[in-house]
Amino acid sequence: MRRDVFQAIADPTRREIINLLASQSLNLNAIAANFEMSRPAISQHIKILIECNLVEIKKDGRERYCEVNFEKLSEVSEWVNQYKTFWTNKLDALENYLSENKTKVEPKTIKR
Repeated sequence: MRRDVFQAIADPTRREIINLLASQSLNLNAIAANFEMSRPAISQHIKILIECNLVEIKKDGRERYCEVNFEKLSEVSEWVNQYKTFWTNKLDALENYLSENKTKVEPKTIKR
């Protein structure tokens, strides 16, 4: 099955795996030690991250280390930024509208 980056990061466990790997390469046992689930379950999450090219396996002798492919995360960043730009523009327009019309609105007085 073809998976994309958004499917991969939809799962909180996979997001946490990416967080762990962001600072250093880790082998599967080191990754699994951070979770309360079986090693095969972690392997399945890693497999999905590899299918999406978010994680790459590097061999060092007999050890296999997982590394994050930060370039692939740029897809997420680009997608989020388009909405960030959209909402920033909308909120700026609202702020301008409110500041222009602030003097036009008379505050109501409360009768006692």
